[in-house]
Amino acid sequence: MKTLVLGLGNPILRDDAVGLLVAERLQALLADQADVEVDVDYWGGLRLMERMVGYGRAIVIDAIQSGAEPGVLHILSPGELPTQRSSSAHDVNLLTALELGRQAGAELPADDDITLVAIEAVDTINFGEDLTPEVAAAIPQAVETVMQMLELAD
Repeated sequence: MKTLVLGLGNPILRDDAVGLLVAERLQALLADQADVEVDVDYWGGLRLMERMVGYGRAIVIDAIQSGAEPGVLHILSPGELPTQRSSSAHDVNLLTALELGRQAGAELPADDDITLVAIEAVDTINFGEDLTPEVAAAIPQAVETVMQMLELAD
């Protein structure tokens, strides 16, 4: 089964970049895995759904703000997201995007084959290219978690 590992975020909004940085580390570790593609993207909703087309499994890494302690990892399914709002008034949330894609005949992973590795963020609205210390410290654990999901951990 082909797996997509996708880091999401914005590289200039402090902690929002954590998904991108985790994916960057995973790219080096997984370069020789023919059945795993590691990439980054900056969009959610319909574009995220389109990015999953053709994969049997997807692991999405992103920042989250749920009120938990900074740096805490959350392992979620699409239906467990604490908010189902899209960040854009011109787009839809992930569940709706997946449903629309399936109705259109897109070959998408089943909901139980999509995992979200979400790192509790502190600052996702201020410009800056540095992460808060708690979020930066969570990167190795997030990398290890994804490797375990792929059954490639040491």
